[in-house]
Amino acid sequence: ADNGSMISASLLGALAGSDALPFTRESYEQAIGAGGRGVEASLAAFGASYDRARGIASAPSPGEEPAEPKAAETGSGATAKVSGPEGLLKGWQDLAARVDALPAPVRDMAFRGLKKVADYQDIGYGGEYLDRLDRAVVLDNAEQAYALSISAAKHLANAMCYDDMIRVADLKTRSTRDQRVRREVGVKDGSILQVTEYFHPRIEEFCGTLPSGLGSYIEARPKLAAFLDRRINHGRRIRTDSFAGFAALWFIGGLRRWRRRLLRHKVETAHLERWYALALGYVPKDYALAVEILNCRRLIKGYSDTHARAQSKFDRVLSALDLLKSRDDAADWIRRLREAALKDEKGDMLDGALKTVATLGDGSTSSN
Repeated sequence: ADNGSMISASLLGALAGSDALPFTRESYEQAIGAGGRGVEASLAAFGASYDRARGIASAPSPGEEPAEPKAAETGSGATAKVSGPEGLLKGWQDLAARVDALPAPVRDMAFRGLKKVADYQDIGYGGEYLDRLDRAVVLDNAEQAYALSISAAKHLANAMCYDDMIRVADLKTRSTRDQRVRREVGVKDGSILQVTEYFHPRIEEFCGTLPSGLGSYIEARPKLAAFLDRRINHGRRIRTDSFAGFAALWFIGGLRRWRRRLLRHKVETAHLERWYALALGYVPKDYALAVEILNCRRLIKGYSDTHARAQSKFDRVLSALDLLKSRDDAADWIRRLREAALKDEKGDMLDGALKTVATLGDGSTSSN
């Protein structure tokens, strides 16, 4: 931001300054210059980040860091200032009061999760979120610092706010996004900004936005699904600065009022309930393992192909539970498997870790 460039130039400068790759500074700068666009700003950001990584330039002093959010912005629901229609405001206040009744260590994460879930869908969805969270809270206690409930508050919100075509379209047509893009690109007042969005939906995303019965009908017929996929599965560029492009995405984003009736919601909810019940079922016999199973939800993210790969990793990590559940160090092993999955996009590290788990004998002894 200081140099009027995109973050990629700063990241490249940090990479160059770290000596992780065998290239000189001049090589990087020549590559930036060859781009021909925004060269001056990119070189300035690159140089500042390079010097920071080398220790030539120091990091900003604490006084220059962004101010911490005020308590009213991140605290309990009772202290947060919100406004809106009276009916919705009453519903929100009721949910906020439920958050205030939770154990103190859980409130901050629970309120963050509640805000995310309500923004994603509606007030009713926020109530569903707190109902699910209560199932973890009743099993938790202060002796464990409410680690289970805090993890549940975080990962339940992320699981309930899955990325689908509706969510992507909704975010891309919000006024706040237009403001952010203008700020990041550095558009001057009075200038026209043209924005082109890229979409590449598959048959899975198409069926997911249909009523659950119709979507399941198509998926159960491979020939019909393949026929439709040949016409759907290709990249599209949509100009959201045009009326037609914006209106198309705005219409898709508006489908969220019917989201609970759609196939994708049915699938995601079923998956969430299986994962959550699995984690809570381990609380009486292995509290730490229950927490790590909840934390595995961070593996699932993204949209389309990215989501499919992420869910595959999630399933592979939890497939080791049958081999590990009788061990004292089961939680530690699930954590290691999750970290291996996060570090390697292709999954090679996870494959190696799973092979190691397969060689472990049954028993209750720990291994480090």
